[in-house]
Amino acid sequence: MMHSVDLRSISPSKAELAGLIPRASVDPASAGAAAAALIDDVRARGELALLDQAERFDGVRPTQIRIHARDIGVALGNLDSAVRAALEEAIDRVSRASQAQIPADGITTLADGADVIQRWQPVGRVGLYVPGGKAVYPSSVVMNVVPAQVAGVGSIAIASPPQKEFGGAVHPVILGAAGLLGIEEVYAMGGAGAIGALAYGVPELSLDPVDVITGPGNVFVAAAKRLVHGKVGIDSEAGPTEILIIADSTADPRLVAMDLISQAEHDELAAAILVTDSAELAEAVSSLLPALAAATAASERVAVSLSAPQSAIVLVDDIADAVAFSNAYGPEHLEIMTERPEHVLDAIESAGAIFLGSSSPVSLGDYLAGSNHVLPTGGGARFSSGLGAYTFLRPQQIIRYSPAALSAVRADIIALANAEGLPAHGEAVQARFP
Repeated sequence: MMHSVDLRSISPSKAELAGLIPRASVDPASAGAAAAALIDDVRARGELALLDQAERFDGVRPTQIRIHARDIGVALGNLDSAVRAALEEAIDRVSRASQAQIPADGITTLADGADVIQRWQPVGRVGLYVPGGKAVYPSSVVMNVVPAQVAGVGSIAIASPPQKEFGGAVHPVILGAAGLLGIEEVYAMGGAGAIGALAYGVPELSLDPVDVITGPGNVFVAAAKRLVHGKVGIDSEAGPTEILIIADSTADPRLVAMDLISQAEHDELAAAILVTDSAELAEAVSSLLPALAAATAASERVAVSLSAPQSAIVLVDDIADAVAFSNAYGPEHLEIMTERPEHVLDAIESAGAIFLGSSSPVSLGDYLAGSNHVLPTGGGARFSSGLGAYTFLRPQQIIRYSPAALSAVRADIIALANAEGLPAHGEAVQARFP
């Protein structure tokens, strides 16, 4: 089912290793032109464009794009009690973990009367994208909204694709989760058009432009986020999900197989990778996968994902080589299932979220670990992080100097200003000392 990549007895350079990494062939850049056309359509025709796009891509024309607050309240009241209890527990855990992500303000005193104050300010308004294609993600409502609220964001809008099954409305479980968090601004719109609407606003819907857009989505959502970045801030281009498992001979092959399947059920483009120094484990996992995959509800989707080029079982000489492979890949989710996972952790450089040991599966992080499941994909973990309260904060430096403190550096400012050919800079300082 999964193809194998044998890297034993070779020592590839970093560049060569990057070429050996299995990746999905779909790149956000390939969807850029289509996403740009959809965004431009929304900018030109507003609500009508969103309605037409919903009919085209979601198979339904919503009766309304903006969801009435009363409908959100009804959905909250109709939430299954077990689902509501689980969401409340997730909200509590993500809230507590997000609180720890708020940096402390501070003052650096450089001399008597010379202070630089560091403070963190929340952005004013955010747009949160919650997918609604092959699965329903109330958990993504929690993961997006909670850190924004913890950061102190005052205005929050949610966009989620209209559902044909519910007459073009947002899925009621997503609406219920939004209601549980006190969100009253929800829009039935999806894909690249929704990203454009959040970035540029839609006056006839009373949808004001946002400052930051976050949330995962398909390749068109990722492409749209790339296109509007600069007009607004984004978290990352979170595309199809990825799991990479570093495992040795002590790992339980059934648990490894189940965890690979758990992420493969998201999407045919999902990537599932096992990297191991144990040929016996690799063989055991490979043998278990077909029957386990066939037994799951999304068996057809899982089969496509696991047999696709982006999924593989990679054999290496030792765990150090497994770590090197993982660091080059930069996985969204990294599981370490070795005899001493904490020892392996020290060498990990790039990963969206790291799960240590057999009792910390990715499924835990998707729902109730307290960590955030909106994470960078496609190697983005090499230079960016997962969603957190810090995503919605901007560091600001406040400069406060007394006349004496300014006078102490007056000559240095004038010297540098003259050296740069900007004498008025120095003159502006000198004017304060007639």
